[in-house]
Amino acid sequence: MSDENANPPVAWRYCGNQIKLWRARSEVSREELAEEAGYSAEYVKSMEQGRRRPTLHLLRVADEMCGARGMLTAGDVYLQPEKFPLYSAEYMRYEADAIAINSYQTQLIPGLLQTEKYARKLLEGRWPPADRETIEQRVRIRLERQPLLDEETRTFSFVIGEAVLRQSVVTGKEHKEQLHRLLEAGERRNVTLQVLLHRNGASPALFGSFIVLTTPDCERIVYEGGHLGGVLCADPERVGQVGQRYEMLLQMAMDAEESARFIEKLEAEL
Repeated sequence: MSDENANPPVAWRYCGNQIKLWRARSEVSREELAEEAGYSAEYVKSMEQGRRRPTLHLLRVADEMCGARGMLTAGDVYLQPEKFPLYSAEYMRYEADAIAINSYQTQLIPGLLQTEKYARKLLEGRWPPADRETIEQRVRIRLERQPLLDEETRTFSFVIGEAVLRQSVVTGKEHKEQLHRLLEAGERRNVTLQVLLHRNGASPALFGSFIVLTTPDCERIVYEGGHLGGVLCADPERVGQVGQRYEMLLQMAMDAEESARFIEKLEAEL
C-alpha cells in the first residue's frame, strides 16, 4: 500500500493514534520520540496519523518512553500484512470447505498446482509492487492451501489452456519443474487435469477463467478473478450458466491421458 493512500488500514490509524495519546499523556514531544527512535519528526508524524504503518521499533521506543507497559507493542500483531487480499478472503473460506473444485484457467497455472518458484515470480510481477514481507507471506499461504489435494474425499478438476503451459513465467528449468508438478498432481485419483488446445473460432474458452466450488451442502458458487479483485456469485441461474460452460470445456479438452502425454512432451522439450 502506498504511503499516500487516502484510506490506510484502520489498524495503522488506531495504533498511530495510540502512540500520539500515550506520548501526550507522558508529556513526551514528537521530536523527543523521533530522536530516541532515530527517525525524523515528520516520519513519526506520518505514522501517528496512520499514513504510514507504525513500525515495531517505534512502538517499542514509545512504549518504553511513555511507560505503556507493553500496551503499545501489543498493537504490532494487528499491523501485520493480511495473508491475502481482502477480495480473496471470502473465496479462501469457501475453498477450504469445498467438496469439489472445478477450475478453468486461461492465463496462469491454478494456485493449488503452482510450485513455490512459480508462485513467487507471479507475486513479484504484480504492479504496484508489494513489499518483500507481503510477497513471502502470500507465497507461504498459497503453498499452505495445496494440502487440500491430499484429502481424497474432495475432487478436483482442472482445465488448463495450452498457452498457460507454453508460457514460461519462470526460467526454463523452473518451468520444467512446474510442468512436472502438474503431472504429479494428475496422478492423484481425486484430481483430473485436462489440457485445452488452442482453437480458432468462437468458443466458451474465450470468456476467461473461473472456478466452480461445490459446498458440503451441495450448493455451487462461482469465483471469477480480475485485475481489480475477484467476484463470488451464488445466483442459481448464473452459476448454472457457468456450469454448462465448464461441461462444454471438458468436452473440448483432451482427456486426462492425452493431456498427460502432451505435458510430458512439453517437459521433454525444455
